[in-house]
Amino acid sequence: MTGDLAAAGDVATGMLVAHAIDPKTSAVPAAAVQPLCLNCGTRLAGEFCHRCRQTQHIHRTLASIGHDLLHGVFHFEGKIWRTLPMLFTRPGALTRRYIAGERARFVSPLALFLFSVFLMVATFETVGGPIGGNSSAERKAASLTPARLERDIADTTSKITALETERAVLAATGQSTAKLDIKLNALRDTQRGLQSAKALTQGDFSQPLLNTSVHSGNAVLDERVTHALKEPKLFLYKLQSTAYKFSWALIPISLPFIWLLFAFRRDVGPYDHAIFAIYSLSAMTMGTVVLTILSAIGVPGGLIGTVFVFGPPFHMYRQLKGAYGLGRLGALWRTVALVLSAYLAGLLFFVAILGLIAE
Repeated sequence: MTGDLAAAGDVATGMLVAHAIDPKTSAVPAAAVQPLCLNCGTRLAGEFCHRCRQTQHIHRTLASIGHDLLHGVFHFEGKIWRTLPMLFTRPGALTRRYIAGERARFVSPLALFLFSVFLMVATFETVGGPIGGNSSAERKAASLTPARLERDIADTTSKITALETERAVLAATGQSTAKLDIKLNALRDTQRGLQSAKALTQGDFSQPLLNTSVHSGNAVLDERVTHALKEPKLFLYKLQSTAYKFSWALIPISLPFIWLLFAFRRDVGPYDHAIFAIYSLSAMTMGTVVLTILSAIGVPGGLIGTVFVFGPPFHMYRQLKGAYGLGRLGALWRTVALVLSAYLAGLLFFVAILGLIAE
């Protein structure tokens, strides 16, 4: 319950933070002489001050605190429901229209990116990330004693065995196994979480990926990589916990690669590339959230894997084609180059995060 409340708080915080950097844009209607603005002293010309945008009417009740919270969240929400459909169906048009100056209708790229990161953190806190080991259930399990963990793992394993037997009987008689499949997926997730907790509490990092040392020329990097290969579960846990906190670093890392794709075009500049990169990263972050939730509710892994592999390149192609006014061939080769650049940017980000992970 505590983890769920914290996750809900993360989402609300994300909305409010994003709203703070992407505030309401209000038109100033013509009106008769109005009193002075209580914030900056400017003569009002309508319901809002045209200089600082504070409202004329000021709430001074306890209920107004809740009103301000709901207004901040739902005003941002009003913009986001106009932005999200375009982000996934017409990302190029969204990028182009924002760069051209159409700002009032859409959430700004940076605000959307902040919200998507908060949403990703909340999702990982609740159901765990793509590699597991960070959900509230696993953290709770990690606080248990080794003996209790052993009993819970054994109990969960016996339940899985019983359900698998029951499922086999139903399948043999041609009956539906949908309900049992849902229960089995939930129990297997619980089993993985308990096993991760056991590894973290007891230091049982079995099955190392490589029992050898790495020699790259950098002693610190070699030590971290070697440690990661020998204790992969702990490394992945730390990697996931640290990576989302520094996900903003992907923006400056990506910009040089995008610039190289349009190095000879004079009609686009660094600002255009930055808007493109931030909207693209926001889409990838929210896509990760959606796939994580779908995985948690039992959607087949093959379908999720297919979307994970082919979804980002298709989105990049659509965004490149629409944002920069490219033809199919120009958008296609740039998509291939951008995908390769994304892998390189991810590698640089990985190396940077690797240096931040404590031993």
